[in-house]
Amino acid sequence: MSANSKMSIAVHVLTWMALDRLDEKTVATSQRIAVSVNTNPVVIRRCLMELREAGLVHATRGAGAGWTLAREPESITLRDVYSAVEGTGLFALHRTAPNEDCPVGFGIRPALDSIYTRLDDTVRDELAAVSIADVLRDIRAERRPSG
Repeated sequence: MSANSKMSIAVHVLTWMALDRLDEKTVATSQRIAVSVNTNPVVIRRCLMELREAGLVHATRGAGAGWTLAREPESITLRDVYSAVEGTGLFALHRTAPNEDCPVGFGIRPALDSIYTRLDDTVRDELAAVSIADVLRDIRAERRPSG
C-alpha cells in the first residue's frame, strides 16, 4: 500500500495559486502547475475539480483563462483542503465485516472506530491551525539563493 498524495498535491496547487495572486496578472493553468508538481496536467485538473466543488478555487474562461483562489490564502486552512480532497478519515475499517462469532471480530470495529475518530479529530484540529498563506510563507523563507 502507498500513501495517498492527494492532500500534498492539493496544497501544492493552492500554494502555487497563492503565489500567483501576488502577481495580479498571472492566472494558474493546469499545465503550469503540473510542471511544478512534476505530474500530468490531468492529475492537476482532477484536483482542481475537487477544490472547486469545495469552493476553494474558481475557473476563469476566455482571455486569460485559468484558475484562481476563491478566497484569501489566509482564510484557506489545510483542514479545508483535507476536507475537499480526502473526504474520509485517515484510517478506514476493512470493507468486509469481521466474523461476529470471533472473540476479536465481534468488537474490533467499534474499538477501532472510536480510536480512528479521535485521531481524525486531532489531525483536523492541527490542520485548521495552518493556512495556505502559512505554507507559502514557509516556502519563501526556504527559498534557495539563485546563482
